Amino acid sequence: MPARRRFGSVRRLPSGRWQARYWDAAGNRIGAPTTFATKGDAQRWLSAAETDQNRGEWHDPRLGDVPFREWADRWMVTKAPTLGPATQDLYRYLLRKHVVPRFGSTAVGRITAAEVQAWLADLHRGDLSPNTVAKAYRCLSGAMDGAVDAGLIARSPCTLKGAGTERHAEMQIATPEQVAELAAAVGPRWEALVFAAAYTGLRWGELAGLRWGDVDLERNLITVTRKLGEVNGQLSFSPPKTAAGKRTIGIPSFVARSLAVHIDLYALPGAEGLVFPSADGQPMRRSNFRRRVWEPATAEVGMTGFRFHDLRHTAATLAAASGTSLKALMARIGHASAAAALRYQHVIDGQDADIVRYLERFGEEPPVPSRAHDDAPDPAVRGHVVGTPTDPAEVTADEEPRDLDFRGGDDGTRTHDPLLAKQVL
Repeated sequence: MPARRRFGSVRRLPSGRWQARYWDAAGNRIGAPTTFATKGDAQRWLSAAETDQNRGEWHDPRLGDVPFREWADRWMVTKAPTLGPATQDLYRYLLRKHVVPRFGSTAVGRITAAEVQAWLADLHRGDLSPNTVAKAYRCLSGAMDGAVDAGLIARSPCTLKGAGTERHAEMQIATPEQVAELAAAVGPRWEALVFAAAYTGLRWGELAGLRWGDVDLERNLITVTRKLGEVNGQLSFSPPKTAAGKRTIGIPSFVARSLAVHIDLYALPGAEGLVFPSADGQPMRRSNFRRRVWEPATAEVGMTGFRFHDLRHTAATLAAASGTSLKALMARIGHASAAAALRYQHVIDGQDADIVRYLERFGEEPPVPSRAHDDAPDPAVRGHVVGTPTDPAEVTADEEPRDLDFRGGDDGTRTHDPLLAKQVL
């Protein structure tokens, strides 16, 4: 005979484990989603279920019987409209590669905290980077939080504090002299790109999406209205992720002079023409530029390991050194979060124009642009150079291993989605 108690009942199964059951208000018999090692554990589960009922927080565990694989597909359908294309691709990859293989056939309501911890430990024992493991955990946590919101489960089993936190290397800052050396090392075609990145703080995608009509050389202004992104080898233009990303900023006169020379020689014609196209007039591919131009250039000047995105850190740090306000710095770097700007400064009153005046001093020594006239070709059509060998931005995507440390943003650290957003610059 099963042991009886006032609320529900427990009984010992032939396996030696204990089962707990109770009846809801409609007379349906509800069983615990798992069996228990001891009678006391089963009774404690019943006590918790009774307490939830008395508090009006009762949840029908049968709702969580949906397999995780099925729930993950449903969750992505509702989640996708809030995500950019690259972030959608990242979520689907993480689910397909790391989450569904472990939990796909398991009912959502039967995924326990212990099982999540064991899965996480297995990932860490594999060959994944710690940051990729953190991304996978945040993806699972997001799906389980979605199950809570949908009423499938009462609480998420993803309870490990800090498990989704990524650790990033310290940002690197270049001196103005190093910026000039890098500009010389990348060669005439990419010199203005380096100066623009180092003294405006524009992200790679914002620079790659820049059009001639976005650059006002009479007033020394750049307007950011779109960015270039890449998902599964496909390039596409889209608006910035946040309203703060759409901005107009001032540029120092020496950067404007470098851009003027570059636009005359390399930019595509017309207001819609790309400022920084590949040699065949196509949008640039970051992976090709990094491997063929950037890495050799940084090695040449003794800065191996310095990332192109570190030029953004350089720009933000120089702007903060001007004594500008937190609000003005946030507007210039195009970020809605004060946490980003606080990495570079304390709050002091100032404006973007003050930043530009401060940056002017860095154009005095060495002279800029340094090599734009040295060996630039005579273009057959203004703004288009034909026949440049091994162009770093050719259209064909490289077949490279997927490295999730650079996913989710311009350097793998920025995304508008709260599940993946950690380091913001």
